[in-house]
Amino acid sequence: MKAMILAAGRGERMRPLTDKTPKALLRAGGQCLIEYHLKALASAGFTDIVINYAHLGDQFPEVLGNGDRYGVSISYSPEGETGLETGGGIFNALSLLGDAAFVVINGDVWTDYSFSSISEPEGLAHLVMVNNPEHNPSGDFVLQGNRVLPEGESCFTFSGIGVYRPELFSGCEPGAFKLAPLLRTAMQNQQVTGEHFTGQWIVVGTPERLQELDEMLITGKGV
Repeated sequence: MKAMILAAGRGERMRPLTDKTPKALLRAGGQCLIEYHLKALASAGFTDIVINYAHLGDQFPEVLGNGDRYGVSISYSPEGETGLETGGGIFNALSLLGDAAFVVINGDVWTDYSFSSISEPEGLAHLVMVNNPEHNPSGDFVLQGNRVLPEGESCFTFSGIGVYRPELFSGCEPGAFKLAPLLRTAMQNQQVTGEHFTGQWIVVGTPERLQELDEMLITGKGV
């Protein structure tokens, strides 16, 4: 199974840090955020990784190279300066991802999730759900057993880690579009499963959270 790391976001809330550095290349604990994903994927047996980029995207090949030093092979999916949003970015990279199901991970997330446990979805998608953080108290989707529903009680937050089949994007056209509407349609058709992850998971969306993660990784507290 191949994997894709989403790294094309502008990172407006991370400014001024992202004025000169893409968000996924910001450092915490002595290495770039995206490097944690590359090493975790490699240790789980993933060897083919796709990374999309937009803002300051030329820095990714300069910093990460072809992936040899992480034990993986990296392919890049450029999107220009403005990016294509999550759905459009994945759709744009489908030719690199192939015909089988693939894993997608948000580049601005730090987690100790074990990718070795993830498998192909029964339907069109499988989502890793987490408890609602302070910045998203209402959650995103409902998790009933192993089924993800678009609405209802007891919502959880989508972690930004999912497995998708290319068929999820059938009928889509090139350009910028969001992923959530595709997922909601698939949920209504009972085509999305999910799991509840209770380990470490942090969205590094602000300079303050980046600093907190950096201190946590350096000191080992909370890890």
